[in-house]
Amino acid sequence: MKYYEAEPTPEILEKLLQLSAQWAAEQNCYGYYPNTEADIAGKRVFLAEDEDGIEAYLLGKLETAKNMKSIMAEGTLYFEVEELYVVPEKRSQGIGEALFRFAEETIKKDVQFIVLSTASKNSKAILHFYLDELGMQFWSARLFKKVRE
Repeated sequence: MKYYEAEPTPEILEKLLQLSAQWAAEQNCYGYYPNTEADIAGKRVFLAEDEDGIEAYLLGKLETAKNMKSIMAEGTLYFEVEELYVVPEKRSQGIGEALFRFAEETIKKDVQFIVLSTASKNSKAILHFYLDELGMQFWSARLFKKVRE
């Protein structure tokens, strides 16, 4: 497996849009909808690719902390991971972890923190992945409860 950062060329963009549509069809995240070109514009794109093609992607961007006083100082630079997706047949093989670690190594010279939010319907598995396997820390939570239809 090859891990690298890529510019979203037309062929890479097309593949990312296909993978995003596949992810949305899985319906395993609350509120996830397929990306458009505009959703990817301006993002850093990290890929995992083998002889079969792109098997995983990570999208994110550099941000500056604003109104996060209880979490980090105003003006702190961080990298916001917006999406990390691995195709179903390649999951549980360490590809998502390796891709995350590659992105982390690439951006750590520019930022102090990596931050992400998740809308996964499988909260136990996703917390295990990010906390236990990737060594992230749980600093904040946003919980939802539907109170009417």
